[in-house]
Amino acid sequence: MEETISIEDIFQTLKKRWKLIMLLTLSVALISGTISYFLLTPVYESSTQILVNQKQSENQLDSTQIQSNIDMINTYSVIIKSPAILEKVIDDLELEQSVEQLSEKITINSQENSQVFSLTVQDSNPTKAVEIANTVSETFQKEIKNIMNVDNVSVLAKAEVKENPTPVKPSPLLNIAIAVVIGLMAGIGLAFLLEYMDNTIRDEKDIEKLLGLPLLGSIQKISQHK
Repeated sequence: MEETISIEDIFQTLKKRWKLIMLLTLSVALISGTISYFLLTPVYESSTQILVNQKQSENQLDSTQIQSNIDMINTYSVIIKSPAILEKVIDDLELEQSVEQLSEKITINSQENSQVFSLTVQDSNPTKAVEIANTVSETFQKEIKNIMNVDNVSVLAKAEVKENPTPVKPSPLLNIAIAVVIGLMAGIGLAFLLEYMDNTIRDEKDIEKLLGLPLLGSIQKISQHK
């Protein structure tokens, strides 16, 4: 006989195990909040904007040249994170990290059909993030002339130190919200697992449910009086 679960059974299980569900949800949220606020290192972000635009001797817009500049951004994105640029940045700022470690902190973003791209640096120190972003941009602008024999790079906007810098990660509130959802799902799942494994017979319904047999009768509890 195939056992079916009704909506009433679901609500009864949730009602019966609600303390377990809430305890697990709050525990996961508390752990997530503790890790986010006290254990994870805050990461700050700083960005510069770079324009790729070949300097023309005549005041004319050359669509071919503009498209060439746009296409060059992909190549420049690789060159910026190459040892040719980053080794000089490490030396200038006296950074105690390798080229690979510094490269992982740098992100290049560009919009389609735009000659402008952004260079973003993430670091645990907001001031250091600004210094790295500006130094990488300036070093790239200077070195690209020697590397590719072109002069089509300009720094449009430098990174600046904010008065009250806000870390971009971790996001404690977001982490806690995700933890609440995960804890709630885990609590509900555990509640139904415990209910499935619980073979305790408490009343007539449990007999019919577990044994699949109809109840013919019951004997009331007889109290004994001395």
